[in-house]
Amino acid sequence: MEVVQPYAIRIVGDPVLRQRANEVTDIDGKLAVIVDGMTGALHEAHGLAVAAPQVGVLKRVFVYQLPEEEERRVIINPVISESEGEWIYDEGCLSVPGLSWEIVRPKSVHLTGLDLDGNEVSLEADELLARMFQHELDHLDGVLLLDRIPEDQRKEAKRAVRELQLQRADGLI
Repeated sequence: MEVVQPYAIRIVGDPVLRQRANEVTDIDGKLAVIVDGMTGALHEAHGLAVAAPQVGVLKRVFVYQLPEEEERRVIINPVISESEGEWIYDEGCLSVPGLSWEIVRPKSVHLTGLDLDGNEVSLEADELLARMFQHELDHLDGVLLLDRIPEDQRKEAKRAVRELQLQRADGLI
């Protein structure tokens, strides 16, 4: 069996993060290899979830693994069909490392999609899991965390992101 190297997480400023991902039409070995690379990136970054655009792949798929679970899960062509409530939470992102902001999102969602075997997945989620699903769907639509920050905080957030990008360019992080 081929060992797949983890993909690198793309960082804010990379144009691929602003593009809408394409529907997955074939669930095959190629997709399984992509998912393995995404899973490696997720584990290396010690994150909860990663969407394909975050590793430079414009496909509507994300992987996630909650701390209490042993297996990673894959959602292909995810759709949120219902949401309700409101929940404010300090939210971060692997593509905007080291920064987080309080973001308001629906408290609960109903997510549907497919797994890596092509089986339908239907999940009810609330709080952290619901937030994670919404965050990953944003990535699939080319929407970043920065787009969810209230207008009065956006200027300060953009300044923090520019500093992060300068540090990366200078090799400090």
